[in-house]
This record gives sequence, structure tokens and C-alpha cells, in this order.
Amino acid sequence: MQPRLHDGVYVYCCATQEYAIPTSAVCVVCEPEGNTLILPEQEAQRLELKPGFRAAWITLDTQTNLTDVGITAVISQALAEQGISCNMVAGYYHDHLFVPAERGEEAIRLIAGL
Repeated sequence: MQPRLHDGVYVYCCATQEYAIPTSAVCVVCEPEGNTLILPEQEAQRLELKPGFRAAWITLDTQTNLTDVGITAVISQALAEQGISCNMVAGYYHDHLFVPAERGEEAIRLIAGL
């Protein structure tokens, strides 16, 4: 699956819908309650956004298809068996995982072994 761990720590933050989305955001999810932003921790601090979850960002460098079945289930089950929470985001070309910051290296080893 060729997992790749990005440098640094990324955080989930929530901003009002009127808040200008920073270009440093690696993911944005728009919900009625507010916009979820995933961005580098230092950028969140600079913008004075309160972090809700500190994460390591892992990208599966193997190109996936949005209609593939079971990839995220296999990965999330393997991580869950080790007590590692995982938030998955599907991009057009790749899947992205956000796991607790302190468990990124462990998650990489586990995924690489699948």
C-alpha cells in the first residue's frame, strides 16, 4: 500500500462558515455546525484556531479508485486491533489517514505489513 508519513503534526479545528479557509488546510469538510479544517499545527496556532485532535498524516501512495471496496476496512480494522484511532479521508487519487500524532510511526509499520 506504500504508506507515507508526512512531516509534522496536523490538527483538526473547527471554524465558522464565514471564516476564510486558509490555503494551508490539507482538508476541509463543510458541515452546518461549522467547517472542519485539517492543517499543520503551527499554522493553527498562528491563526489562533483551537485544535481538537493532534494527528500524524499518512498518505497511501498507491493510487486508489473511489469505487474500490474494502481497503479502508482492512486498514481501520488492523489499526483498531492495536488501539489506534484512525480518521480516513479519500482524495481523488489517494487515501489519507489521520492517526494520533504519537502513534504515526507505529501506524506506518502496521500498514506497511498488511
